[in-house]
Amino acid sequence: MSEPRSAPTVLAIVLGRRLAALREAAGFTAAQAAKRLRIAQTTVTRMEKCETSLKYATVKTLLEVYEVNEDEIEEFLSLVDQASTPGWWQTFRDVLPTWFGVHVSLEDAATEIDNYEPAVVPGLFQTPGYVRAVLERAMPRMTPDVLERRVRLRTARQELLTRSNPTPPQIWAVMDETVFRRPAGTSEVMASQIEHLLELTQCPHVTLQVCPFSAGLHSGAFGPFTIFRFDIPELPDVVCTDSLSRASYGEDKEETALARSALEEIGGRALSKEDTKSFLWGIRKELYS
Repeated sequence: MSEPRSAPTVLAIVLGRRLAALREAAGFTAAQAAKRLRIAQTTVTRMEKCETSLKYATVKTLLEVYEVNEDEIEEFLSLVDQASTPGWWQTFRDVLPTWFGVHVSLEDAATEIDNYEPAVVPGLFQTPGYVRAVLERAMPRMTPDVLERRVRLRTARQELLTRSNPTPPQIWAVMDETVFRRPAGTSEVMASQIEHLLELTQCPHVTLQVCPFSAGLHSGAFGPFTIFRFDIPELPDVVCTDSLSRASYGEDKEETALARSALEEIGGRALSKEDTKSFLWGIRKELYS
């Protein structure tokens, strides 16, 4: 069996888009470019969509066909070399589905992450005990070894919260009250999780809000979603909606605008940052009462 392919880095995604833009600027269709190189059209389109790795020799020949000047070709190819370096998540590919690997790649490169969660604490904020409790219920047939690998993966993702270079992304997370009224694990697990959330409210780049039951039905009540934003011209906002076994990623402007509008509505109905702290302290006291 071949090894599972790791999710592409954001740099690889960007280079694929640039390759497509250069082809279009040169007046070639994907079929015409493929014919010049005597390769399958799917090879060209899959590289542009980052569905396969960027082959150095193929990219070089394509750029020459597109009559890109030598300096630009050299710069592009140096970036191809960088993009071929696996992301840190590659070491977890044995327990990381490709569909979620894309999520981790986007998360790692984003400058802003906005998230709504109706049922669980967002993954970037979960304590190890909480992660275990969630995974044991979501995937009850998981072996202990795989479970621990997944716990380590999730905690590794959280390193972006404290990194210094590049700076951590700005994160806005809104959680439904259900997250706290339907506990994951024991009261000790939940108490530890809430203490961690209270610590995170002190981080200048993290904004947490809880949307109470009293807010009523709102546009985000039908499932979780995350919006990624980047300081990269070639990469627009991306919205991710996920379920237990798959995720979809969209960058259509109407789709991302709809998601942002929904999150703003939820945030408007949610408790303020200070009231969220008070709510969390109240839940914390309940767990020890």
